[in-house]
Amino acid sequence: MKAGFFAAAAAAMTLVAAGGAQAGATLDAIKARGFVQCGVNSGLAGFGSPDSAGNWTGLDVDFCRAVAVTLFGDPSKVKFTPLSAQQRFPAVQSGEVDLLSRNTTWTLTRDTSVGLNFAPVTYYDGQGFMVPKKLGVKSAKELNGATVCVQSGTTTELNLADYFRANGMSFNPVVIESIDEVNAAYFAGRCDVYTTDASGLAGTRASVAPNPEDHVILPELISKEPLAPAVRHGDDQWFDIVKWTVYATIQAEEKGITSKNIDEFLKSKDPDVLRLLGVTPGMGAALGVDEKWAYNVVKKVGNYGEIFEKNVGKNTPLKLERGLNALWTQGGLQYAAPFR
Repeated sequence: MKAGFFAAAAAAMTLVAAGGAQAGATLDAIKARGFVQCGVNSGLAGFGSPDSAGNWTGLDVDFCRAVAVTLFGDPSKVKFTPLSAQQRFPAVQSGEVDLLSRNTTWTLTRDTSVGLNFAPVTYYDGQGFMVPKKLGVKSAKELNGATVCVQSGTTTELNLADYFRANGMSFNPVVIESIDEVNAAYFAGRCDVYTTDASGLAGTRASVAPNPEDHVILPELISKEPLAPAVRHGDDQWFDIVKWTVYATIQAEEKGITSKNIDEFLKSKDPDVLRLLGVTPGMGAALGVDEKWAYNVVKKVGNYGEIFEKNVGKNTPLKLERGLNALWTQGGLQYAAPFR
């Protein structure tokens, strides 16, 4: 009986290993097409926005490029589809985009009934409030009766109602679909308050406000907003590729590996580093990609810290601190699963 049990277990493991090398429909389509179709924000400074020549930049954009490197070895093998909050989920569900990397909050219903699989969180955020400095408001608890601009079709809209109800306050919502129109309404004075993720408020203040110093982001965060890339259900290998690409950028930072010094680490004696960089083979085969995939991601796009600092960090117009997005070894939440 024991021999039969172990034989069955070995057969099951063989099937699992074989299944890991089989591409699903999404991955097959991407390979045949030759690039990743990535859904991004239509214009959020620091996370996803095009310049006048159509060149995309941002933290979310860089994770799209990192996935393209994992699959093709080339950060240019990606095309960007700008999506509104209302368009983003249908675009994933229909196959219009392969990957959604658009400051999207990971929630239970989106993970289930909407049919998304979320990769590791690329930005831990929380919903906040921005007000004109001239109002003299110091706290969200002083917003009773305020007129609040909010984008429709978002967790932001739901959190806003919950917060005011829980604190026994009233508010007058100005609900608008287009983020550009929300921005225009707030800066034209149609609302006393603008609410969205705190990172989004920082990006809007830095890039849209006529004078950023005229606006204050209040200290309260009223929600948890774990922002993560997502793919649709049904293609585990594609999901694994996206998931472990994010982890590779975090693991590289944990090990002190950057785009500048990565070649020095090829001679490391650390087994974790050698597996990550493909010197010791196995991690690429497990994903069905080149063994140098993680090396290429860090070399061509950067580790997590480099991606963060380049797009939203203290030397950018957003001037965001790492905060919760620091590594777990530095008091933050960013933590890579083991590469073995």
